[in-house]
Amino acid sequence: MRTSPDTPGVRADSSALTAALIQRSFAVGQAPLRPDMQELARQCVLDWVGVALAGSSEPLVQHLTAQAQEDGGHSQASLIGSDLKVSIRQAALINGATGHAIDYDDANTGAQGHVTTAVLPATLAVAEAQGLGGDALLRAFAAGYEMTGMVGQYVGREHYEHGFHGTCTVGSFGAACAAAVLMELDAATTAVALGIAGTQAGGMKAQFGTMCKPLHAGKAAENGVTGAQLAARGFTGRPDLLEAVQGFGAVTSPRTDARAALKIPQGGSHLHHNLFKYHSACYGTHASIEALYSLRQAHGIQPEDVLSVELDVEPGMKRMCSIAEPRTGLEAKFSLSLNAALVLAGEDTSSPATYSDETARRSDLVALRDRVELRFMPAAWPLMTAGARIRTHDGQEFSAHHDASIPDADLRRQRVRLERKFMALAEPAVGMSSAHTILRAIAEMERFKDIGSLMSLLRQPTRKPS
Repeated sequence: MRTSPDTPGVRADSSALTAALIQRSFAVGQAPLRPDMQELARQCVLDWVGVALAGSSEPLVQHLTAQAQEDGGHSQASLIGSDLKVSIRQAALINGATGHAIDYDDANTGAQGHVTTAVLPATLAVAEAQGLGGDALLRAFAAGYEMTGMVGQYVGREHYEHGFHGTCTVGSFGAACAAAVLMELDAATTAVALGIAGTQAGGMKAQFGTMCKPLHAGKAAENGVTGAQLAARGFTGRPDLLEAVQGFGAVTSPRTDARAALKIPQGGSHLHHNLFKYHSACYGTHASIEALYSLRQAHGIQPEDVLSVELDVEPGMKRMCSIAEPRTGLEAKFSLSLNAALVLAGEDTSSPATYSDETARRSDLVALRDRVELRFMPAAWPLMTAGARIRTHDGQEFSAHHDASIPDADLRRQRVRLERKFMALAEPAVGMSSAHTILRAIAEMERFKDIGSLMSLLRQPTRKPS
């Protein structure tokens, strides 16, 4: 019998896979976090809260909130940026969508999507409803993050390339795991919770550029909560849905890999591979944006200088962020060519306000956009990397390359950068004083005996436009 080099006694491809993933996740969630993992978890919370506060006034959030109010339910958990409390499942759904509404939340390539906005809303809703503290929340979140990363590795990149939005599909398992840890479910019940969450999981990449993409994140969080709640009541389901014949892996991926799922990532966790966003667009555009920014800054290139632009990108970008003629702000986030135009025109891609319907149709940006050629590289091209070449009217050519797949190893430097991003997003939503109060609270959230004290800060209504 072959065994995994990382998990003694567990076969690399067997019905024991789900049990092994639960064991690994529980080891994270049921023990004190290493200092570096605790800091990374806090940073994920800080980043997500800022993005969610900024996204809380988006129309899609208003639609979901109005539906929840019409449906009614117990006031158990808070909605971010609102004075409302709703049911646990409603809070997971709406807050998940809110945190992904402006597409500025973190990502993880190995997990095939945006992990925090799938896992954290479920964690927050359950923790608040049960009166649990910040330490328990951070540990459960880290456990759910680990589960998401392992499932993402199991189904592989082909899952995403086939058209599944991993934020929803893979994220549902992470949300269920986090909820199960907080609810103190045993391993057998957690396996059923994962199966219930997984059988609900959907989310198609064809919806990118619409309100349904943020909905995917909300559904992942809701699926996870539903799975844990129903499993706790004795609801039945396959405890091995991941690896079962006609199960999640078999149906959604042409090549599952149990050994990859069980392999311990560099740094010791999938959380160490979290990628924070500093541009308010699809993460697939970030390598190109960074490469073009470096050229513009180094050579003082102006829009009128540009004859043509070539972007060398991974082939998967063709189905991720290659909208050629975006007409809305949402579509603009998934257009490599328009984002190139934004950089060349000196626009601020870190500001969500840049991605508006008006910007997408602005004539000078459209003219620049149409000078951009996308070159999709062979399959071996590394993920989240891009090459950029700018040719100018006077015959010069400038080129640069950027790899956006590498997380910052300096956690202090990363925290400073995330705090700046948080204030830029949160201050317009809740005011400077409240934003600073929330920032300080998250910095010491593991000391909170009841996470409800933090949620009361986040429940402040957003400011109305003056």
